[in-house]
Amino acid sequence: MRLIVALAVTGLAIASPIAAFARADYAAAIADPKRPAEARDLDASRKPAETLRFLGLKPGMKAADIMTGSGYWAEIMADVVGPKGKVAGFEPSQFYASEEEKPKWAALVARRPEVAWLRYPFEAFAAPTDSFDFTIINMSYHDLYWQSDKYSIPRTDPAAFVKMLYAATKPGGIVGIIDHVGAPGDTRAIVDALHRIDPAVVKADFESAGFVLEGQSALLANPADDHGKLVFDPAVRGKTDRFLFRFRKRK
Repeated sequence: MRLIVALAVTGLAIASPIAAFARADYAAAIADPKRPAEARDLDASRKPAETLRFLGLKPGMKAADIMTGSGYWAEIMADVVGPKGKVAGFEPSQFYASEEEKPKWAALVARRPEVAWLRYPFEAFAAPTDSFDFTIINMSYHDLYWQSDKYSIPRTDPAAFVKMLYAATKPGGIVGIIDHVGAPGDTRAIVDALHRIDPAVVKADFESAGFVLEGQSALLANPADDHGKLVFDPAVRGKTDRFLFRFRKRK
């Protein structure tokens, strides 16, 4: 059986295989009372049900949330995949490293023990071959072009990261990328200054590794956003123009 997926931005249609997974109940996952208030406060801007529906997360999948941060997506995904699935939340070891932050990470791990919470060096992500049916990277892919002495982030090779992710993705598996829209130009300079990235750079990185851009959506777009502002600027924080890509590894 094949599904014709309409691309929300381009209007094109691409045939895509569907795995035999059960129907997902995104609303129930979002309504889980275990989710903290600060996560619920982000739902209006992140549109988790619509985003996961577009990307295709289903019960029973083996899924990953890379650079999970507060665990926002990993917690929702754990409810969606259910007991027959599995979610891994990956967080760089450089973060949640201070004595003030360690309790926050410990609280997250304690709250959702069904998630495999994994730490790794920011510059050296690794996972076993054919591990995941589904991966999401939310507003963090651009950081692979970032370098910070303050946070002990060395210069990282995005191509090596995507190559590893390709190997870790099962044939037919999905990778969803959400990020802040940036202008074309010197990618590392733009990321360093604004924490934004040109969508064309992300597309090229993933296609070079062998992924196919199967779908893109304007769900999180905001034409009023000033692409020249730092994403943490109060004028745009939480309201940035974001692109949403669904990549697939060929079977």
